[in-house]
Formats: sequence, structure tokens, C-alpha cells
Amino acid sequence: MSRLQRVRNNLRKAYDSGRESVRQARADEVAVDGPTIDDDFKPPPREYEAVHDSTTSRDDAEVPHSLRIAAAWSWRLIVVGVIGWALLHFVAIVSIVVVPLAIALLLSALLAPAVTWLLKLHLPRSLATFLVLICGLGAVAGTLTLVISQFVDGVSELTAKASDGIRQIQDWARTGPLHLSDDQVNKAIDQGQTWVNEHTSQLTSTGIATAATLFEVVAGMLLVLFSLFFFLRDGRKIWRFIVRLFPLNARWSLADAGDASWVTLSAYVRATVLVAFIDAVGVGIALVILHVPFAFPLAALVFLGAFIPIVGASVSGAVAVLVALVDQGWVIALVVLGAVILVQQVEGHVLQPLIMGRAVAIHPLVVIIGIACGATLAGIIGALVAVPLIAVLNTGVRRLARRRPEVPADAVVVGGGGSTT
Repeated sequence: MSRLQRVRNNLRKAYDSGRESVRQARADEVAVDGPTIDDDFKPPPREYEAVHDSTTSRDDAEVPHSLRIAAAWSWRLIVVGVIGWALLHFVAIVSIVVVPLAIALLLSALLAPAVTWLLKLHLPRSLATFLVLICGLGAVAGTLTLVISQFVDGVSELTAKASDGIRQIQDWARTGPLHLSDDQVNKAIDQGQTWVNEHTSQLTSTGIATAATLFEVVAGMLLVLFSLFFFLRDGRKIWRFIVRLFPLNARWSLADAGDASWVTLSAYVRATVLVAFIDAVGVGIALVILHVPFAFPLAALVFLGAFIPIVGASVSGAVAVLVALVDQGWVIALVVLGAVILVQQVEGHVLQPLIMGRAVAIHPLVVIIGIACGATLAGIIGALVAVPLIAVLNTGVRRLARRRPEVPADAVVVGGGGSTT
């Protein structure tokens, strides 16, 4: 090593030794006197956190994970709610079309087995559908004619007995535990007449509105018949056309969910018709034995009311008890009430579990909430359609939620049977 190199090394060692002594002196000074002002404002060393996979920036990482999850759920629920509100608003606007289509779909689920049976006899599909449709219309028209004729024949007698019942109530109000005077009874009657007179204009306007919607009712009935014919004849083709509108990977699950939902709807409608028929026969036999008037119309009312679970049977049974009370007195009315309760208990605990089975079993709380929402949104039609709609959605969503294998890229959809090769 040259002399110059040794001098350079000695200078480097002296410089390093001087810097180390200065650092040690500053450390001793801080230990004795405390940190200086400059040290107070010196930023602490920043520890960089890794950005979470669900965030797009470091600012998102500063937000608590629970708050990010709550916000994600919130905006998604808002989007779903807005879409649902828009869908309900759209259905309300086109209700004159949606309601007949819903009724036609329910009727097609009921009449489809008859069409299938006629097709097994080698009849053309159009002819089989036409025969089933004509027979169904004939049965409905005949039933309505019989109900209306019996009602017209017995309404005068029932009106007279209703007047006698009102007089009995007036006598009971005077001589019973209420001990009302003649002036109080007459005042109550006058108040009732005043209420009727004050609401006459509303009743008249309601009648005018009903007459104004007569055209809509006729148009809806024609749309029901027209849609029912094509649902029975081309229902499978219509569904396949709808399925082909979706991507290939979604068609398989959607087709499976649709088939399962249709089976559920058919089972529900047929089981409901059978249960309603048994209820009507039971109540009708009790009314005939007790000589209550309007036995057949009241049985028909029980039959129609059974299509609205829980609520419909109670309302139709109350009407039967009221007619028995007016015509036969309170003893026969109590017997009719017992018969109605017995029929409802047999329906709820024996018929529905046995006929409907678990495939369309729905919790009673869901049924009540569905009927209330349907009645609020669409009146009687909404209450009628609510339960089968819930049953169909329950089956469809369960099928769609199942994990299914992805469709191969080289899969080919066969037009006739919807299978893959």
C-alpha cells in the first residue's frame, strides 16, 4: 500500500470517529434535557398497510371492514328495492293485461291434464284444447245459472225473514239487558237511514264507475280465453322460446327451475280444487240437512272461498252461518257454525297435508302475509294469486340456488327435447 493510500485511510477513520462522537454527544444531551422542538414535529415512521382485496385504494382500507360490508349490503338492497318498486308500478299500469294472464295461467295448470288425456286418444292438439275449453266454459256457465236461479227464487223469502229478524233485534234491544227505550231505538234507526242518505252519492258514483269498467271486464275475459287457449296448446313452445333468450349457461338451470315451478303450480291448483270441492260438499250437505235456504249457492261460495286459504273459508263460512241465523234462528246457526269449523279442521289437518304434500307446503305466516300483500296491491285477484305465486317462487328459487355443473363449450341445444349432445 502506498503512502498516499495510508494517509487517506487514516483521514477516513478520523472522520468516522468524529461523527460517532457527535452522535453520542447528542444522544446524551437528549437523555438529560429531553427532545428538542424539532424532534416533536418530526413525523413518526409510517407503517404501510396492505390494501384489502375488496378495496380499490388505500382510503378504502382505512374504513372498518364491518362498515364496508354494511355499505355494500345497503346499496345493493336499495337497487333491488328500486327495481322491485318499478316492477310493481309497471304491473299496476298494465294490470288489465297481467291479471287476465295470471288467471289464464292458473286455469291452464288446472286443465292441462285434460288436454294431455285427449292427446293420448290421438286427437289433434288444437281440437283437444278447443274441446277442453268449451267443456270448462259450459261447466262454469251451468253452475252460475243454477246459483243465480236459486238465489232469485229464494231472495224474497229471505228478505221477509231478515225483516222479522231485525224486528226481533229491536225487541231484544228494548227487553234485553240493554233496556233501550223506543226513542233510543228509533234514533239509532234514523242515524242508519241518515248515513245511507249521505252516502247515496258515493254509492251512485261507485255504480257509475262499475259500469265504466264493464268494457275492461269484458276485454279481460276475452283475453283470459284467448291466452288460455294458447297456453294449453303451445305452453311448452312458449316456455322454450323464453328460455332461449338467455345465455347458454343459464338455460339449463332456468329450464329446470321452470319445469319444477310448473309442476308445483299444477299440483297446487289441482289440490286446491279438490280440497275446495270437498269443503263445498261437506258444508252443502250440512245446510241441506238443516233445511237452510240457498244451500247450493252457499256451497258454491264455500268452493270459491277455498281458493283463498285461511281467509276465504272463514268468510264464506260466516256467510252461511249468517243466513242460517236469519232463516232458522240461533240454534241452527250454532250447528252450522260447528259444521263449518269441523270441515275447516278436517281440511287443515287431513286434506291439505294428504293431498298437497310437502312439495307445495307453505308456512301459515307466509300465507297470511302473502294474502294481505296481494289484497292490498290487487284486491281479490291479488289475494287469489298470492299463494300460488309464493309457492312457484319458492320452488323456482330453490332450484336456481342449487349448484349445477357448467355447460360445456361444445354443447349443442336440441330444439325438440331441450337435451344436450
